Amino acid sequence: MHNVPMMLALTLGSYLAGVWVRNRTRLSLLHPFLICIPVIVAVLKCTGISSGYYMESNKMIDFMLGPSVVSLGLLMYDHLETIRKHLLSILVSVFTGSAVGVGSVYLLCRFFRLDSIFSRSLEAKSVTTPIAMDITASLGGNVSLAAVSVILCGFIGAVFGPLFIRMFHIGTSVGKGLALGCCSHGLGTSKAIEMGAVEGAVSGLAIALMGIMTALVVPLFNLIFPLQ
Repeated sequence: MHNVPMMLALTLGSYLAGVWVRNRTRLSLLHPFLICIPVIVAVLKCTGISSGYYMESNKMIDFMLGPSVVSLGLLMYDHLETIRKHLLSILVSVFTGSAVGVGSVYLLCRFFRLDSIFSRSLEAKSVTTPIAMDITASLGGNVSLAAVSVILCGFIGAVFGPLFIRMFHIGTSVGKGLALGCCSHGLGTSKAIEMGAVEGAVSGLAIALMGIMTALVVPLFNLIFPLQ
């Protein structure tokens, strides 16, 4: 099984199997990742294939991540008028989301008396992995912990985001897109696109703005409220 086509087939096949199971059961909480990740881990363990080889074999899929993110720009362009109309609300919401996200991590770490390394590693959880890792590294945090927190944050948002949107009666397309984009970056945006084109466009914009805001807010927050 040590060849690139088989590794690609494993990735795509396990994900499509997860999609099929979710559609078959009609359980929105059953995200394809819940099927995909355990299947891949089990296969790698049983066959003795290293995670490094698996990642190397899937570079083609990894490469497509860039164009897929760029394609969100086309979606934003199609709904530029809507974005322009709500631009102030979007900017205020993203800044608030960034500040609340960082502040909540800080307060929880203080409440549970955790080491400052946890705060520095988790504060950038709501942005994409590359940005979160760079921010965490600049603060002296644990980059691996930051990456895991980003993945978990995205997964939780994609799975439970629609439920929270209904609970808090968020009725507008812009509001839904902002909520998912600010809280759960790429995975949340994929869910937003499923909801509608406007939701997807706003969520894609929120990812970019959230990255910029968080890169500014996190260092400033740690300067004002340092954890010992």
